[in-house]
Amino acid sequence: MALLNDEWNGAVFTGAWAPARGGDAPVTAPASGAEIGRIGSADAEDVGAAAAAAATAQRGWAAASFEERAAVLRRAAALLEEHSEEIAGWLVREAGSARGKAGFEAHLAATEAYESAALASQPAGEVLRSGKPRLSLARRVPAGVVGVIAPFNFPLILGLRSTAPALALGNAVVLKPDPRTAVSGGAVIAEVFRAAGLPDGVLHVLPGGADAGERLVADPHVRIVSFTGSTAAGRRVAEAAGRHLKRVHLELGGNSPLIVLDDADPDRAASVGAWGSFLHQGQICMTTGRHIVHESIADAYIDRLAAKAEALPVGDPERDEVALGPVIDTAQRDRIHALVTGSVETGAEVRAGGTFDGPFYRPTVLDKVTPATPAFGDEVFGPVAPVIRFSTLGEAAAIASASDYGLSLGILTGNPMRGLELADRIPSGIVHINDQTVDDEAVAPFGGVGVSGTGARFGGTRANIEAFTETQWVTMQSEIERYPF
Repeated sequence: MALLNDEWNGAVFTGAWAPARGGDAPVTAPASGAEIGRIGSADAEDVGAAAAAAATAQRGWAAASFEERAAVLRRAAALLEEHSEEIAGWLVREAGSARGKAGFEAHLAATEAYESAALASQPAGEVLRSGKPRLSLARRVPAGVVGVIAPFNFPLILGLRSTAPALALGNAVVLKPDPRTAVSGGAVIAEVFRAAGLPDGVLHVLPGGADAGERLVADPHVRIVSFTGSTAAGRRVAEAAGRHLKRVHLELGGNSPLIVLDDADPDRAASVGAWGSFLHQGQICMTTGRHIVHESIADAYIDRLAAKAEALPVGDPERDEVALGPVIDTAQRDRIHALVTGSVETGAEVRAGGTFDGPFYRPTVLDKVTPATPAFGDEVFGPVAPVIRFSTLGEAAAIASASDYGLSLGILTGNPMRGLELADRIPSGIVHINDQTVDDEAVAPFGGVGVSGTGARFGGTRANIEAFTETQWVTMQSEIERYPF
């Protein structure tokens, strides 16, 4: 039996599928432009009603035993595994994912749910010392209602990465997926948790526009906001959350450097660089956006990287076995191309790619890049690999650090300790020695510094508990305290 039936068509999820006050909107395949369904489009009133209902439902969910909550998360994980092929199919059609990326995302989603199930049984706090004869303790309690705003690029995992741990820890969730991927990033999550036995009203899934997002941040029932998206949008979310004195977790953009030292093998380094820049058409916050290569091996590296780019098949992943599918829409395609052409106008040389056919942008390699090259300084969010040369470690560190972003860093070297010493000189939330910049595991804390995020982290036991609970101080003593008056 399929996970999704026709109930989601034209609807939003509030424990059951229902029409949205804002009407509905098409679900479109970016490869062909064809409409493959419709999804409810929530407005601000929908979000307000959902947040109020979630606040009511959350009290009963928080009172449930940790065994009950863990069991729901485990069943959700098993359903994600059982329906992985169907879910991957939606990621191919709706998000333009190549089949390998879609399969990996479906697998990682199940891992997230299993790891979140384990959160429910973690220690709830610690016993504190006190100057009085009493029991003093700090305990972690659910925050209440968590608002989650997720993007289009890895819609399932980036929606689930906050939703699953928040639910496991006793919160209710209002999830607003990107309307462009509202099935794989919204309807799938809703159906998985409904089938897993999550009580009605604890999870709401409401795709919508800017007005829905603004209401989610402002609504008084929502106590924590978890946002994944662009830095520009994240700034607006943070400003609004600040006005309402809300905790906000921001996982934002990146322009992640890959540093290739002189003792790295050019063949293996080029493979790493190609994967880091071209996976999912470069539409990943951790994408390798800057290739910083030692001058002694730069020519060999660029030759091999360009050859790999030229050989990669690009097309509709639903019809053909391809390495790259479509970019999400024509606006993003045009932005990518503007950065490439602007880079050429300022002196960069196209060694591969630089062209597109409809929504399909060829993997692109740029040589003769400087720090002023547009595609080097800006987050492209497309399959573009700008390469710059360096001569000393100090120069490499300076080039890598000359960015407001600080999400992920890769260093390729024959001496891992040398790589780690270099990493100490470059601000970054994530460091990978002898690997590229794109990686994520449910057991590891994830997040950036600078304009890549607020330093908040998702993933792993400690980071998730800190993200989605509040600390409460509790004291108890055997008799009522006596005071002078």
